[in-house]
Parts: sequence; C-alpha cells; structure tokens
Amino acid sequence: MTRITQRAQRIEPFYVMEMAKAASELALQVAHSAEPMLFLNIGEPDFTAPLLVQEAAHQAIAQGRTQYTPATGLPALRERISHWYTQRFGLEVSADRIVLTSGASGALQLACLALVEAGDEILMPDPSYPCNRHFVAAADGRAVLIPTTAQDRFQLSAAQVREHWGPNTRGVLLASPSNPTGTSIAAAELRQIHEHVAAKGGISMVDEIYVGLSYDPLYGQSALQLGEDIISINSFSKYFNMTGWRLGWLVVPPKLVAVVERLAQNLYICPSAVAQHAALACFEHESLAIYEARRQSFKERRDFFIPALNQLGLTVPVMPDGAFYAWADCTQACERLGVANSWDLAYALMRQAHVAVSPGRDFGQAQTMNYIRFSTATALPELHEAVRRLQAVLS
Repeated sequence: MTRITQRAQRIEPFYVMEMAKAASELALQVAHSAEPMLFLNIGEPDFTAPLLVQEAAHQAIAQGRTQYTPATGLPALRERISHWYTQRFGLEVSADRIVLTSGASGALQLACLALVEAGDEILMPDPSYPCNRHFVAAADGRAVLIPTTAQDRFQLSAAQVREHWGPNTRGVLLASPSNPTGTSIAAAELRQIHEHVAAKGGISMVDEIYVGLSYDPLYGQSALQLGEDIISINSFSKYFNMTGWRLGWLVVPPKLVAVVERLAQNLYICPSAVAQHAALACFEHESLAIYEARRQSFKERRDFFIPALNQLGLTVPVMPDGAFYAWADCTQACERLGVANSWDLAYALMRQAHVAVSPGRDFGQAQTMNYIRFSTATALPELHEAVRRLQAVLS
C-alpha cells in the first residue's frame, strides 16, 4: 500500500476551495433561476489583464519568445519591478534582489525552503491566510498561530512577538494588508517587530501581495523600507489582475539571491516565459493608469459594502485599509438563522440566498468559527444584489 508522508498529512484541506466546489455545484442548479449564484467567496479580481498585457502575451507567442528564461526571471522585468518600487513607494530596491517566481505561492515556498529548518517555529497572526502556514509545514517547520484582536487590527503586535518568542522561534511571517481581514500593520509597529526579530537573529517575511491595493496612505507602504534584511513576497495576481498567469516575485537580501536561484532552478527551472513577457506591459503608463482606476473601484466597493454589512448585523470590527475582503462577525446572523457557527451559516446563505461566502474555519482557530469572509472583488451591482438577498434572509 502507498505510504503517505507525515508532511503531506499535516497539510489540511483548503476549505475555501471546498466551499467553492459546493457553491459551483449549486450554481449549476440555479443558473436559470431568478437568483443565480453570487460568488463572494474567492479572492480573485473580476478584472482581467489590461489590453496591453494581453497583446504582449500574444506577441511573445507569435515571436517564439517562449523558451526558458533565467531562473530568477527576465532581467528587464526585474528592472521594471525595481522602478515600480521607486515610483510607487519612493524606495530604491535593486533589481538584483528581485527574483521572479511561479506566483506568490512559489515565492513563499522558496523562502521557507531556504530559511526554515525542521523544528523551526514561525510566528503568525490568527487569523491569517491558511496556505502561508502550510508552506512553513512543508519545510518541516511549525507555524505558531497567535490570537489577535480588532484592537490590534487582527495583526501581531511587537509585544506579542516578544512574549511568544521561544528557543525554537526562527522568525515571523506577516501579511500587510492581510487576507482575510484586509488590514495592515502600522509602520511603527512593524518596525518594532522587525527590530526585535533582527536582534534575535531571526527572519522577517512579509506577504505584500495586496500592498498595491491600499486605500489609506497611513498603511500603504512596503515593509522594504525597513532595510535589506526584510523578505517581501509579492504577486502579479491581485493589483495587476493576472491570477491565472501564476507569476510573482520575491525580494531578498543580496546574500540570499544565489540560494533562492539554486532552489528555483531545481524546483521549476523558471516562471512562465509568456507570463513574464506579458508582465513587462503592466508597467506601461497606460496600464498603470488602468490599475489605479481599478484600485479606486475596489475602494468604492468597500465603501458601500462594509457599512451595509454592519447594518445587517454582520459586523466588520475593523474597516479594511486594503485588499478586497470583509472579515465579519456573524454571531448575530447565526442566532437569527439558528445555526451553530460560520461553517453552517455559509451553507445556509449559499442555499437560501444563493450567496457564496467563506467561513472562518480556514483562517485559524481564534474565534474564527464566529467569522465569515466576504470578497468584494466583484462589481457593485452584484454587491448591491447580495446585500438585498442577505437582508431578506436575515430579517
């Protein structure tokens, strides 16, 4: 009989995707009804890549530019990303420190394999994106989830990091803005966290895939401003609307580049050549103007949807300052519908309102059964309709 490794058995199902499968099955049954399924469960922009990006992909294929690239990615694209950091954040990030990857997932895998030994502990907030802790587990490390509160914006505080730092602690893995909460870490707090980690000889990894979708200048900054020893994970999926293209990047200290390159060479040779050639067009003036207009659209959706949820008793304790999520306390809604927790509520809303949402189960253990995550990465008319249906069911 085939033996399954303990490593593989430690990886839990991705319940967001399991819920998505159930929603898709029901959607087929109600597709021609008066209320077809509304999907507010998946964190995927409803926008696709701008025309210039699509054209660049077509040209790359037509001109045969589909062969392997360097494992660290196209030098020209690394330079474009470096310039974007200067233009957007006022930061000088050398292109030599930027490694193109197979999505942010590939970036996290490389970082964890390069830096996490068996038995190492990585401190993370609870709630947080589930796959992040599984990348740590895949490197035979252990994610230590620390419960957070609305008072701390559902982010780790420097005091918590100091309190929970133990003999096996290797570092922290943070996300700013975060999935599922859409909240960021205040710059001063992040600096204190990093100073403590650095003093302990640890590593600070920051998932910044939503930093381009920040709405508040108080938080819309990159952790890379703290110094070259920060490890930043980013992606073309969210701000750049290229989810299925599977292209991301990693910014690492200079001494780590060769290590990450060696791992990438062996794990997947290089990211998609077509996606890389297409991504060069993301940084054209016309494309950046489109992205900024879309960022404003995401903000308008947030500004409508969060107050509407609050009025329905689906209270969002902290207004998201980025990304496209609403982390809502569903205690009142569970009581109204007579269900036990957010998992049961998600199924009830899917069946009764034909609105698919994500239960908190995926994102940790600290009160997550009392929360559901809405994605506002869909058009305003659908969000208005979702509110109408939720009101009808919850009233």
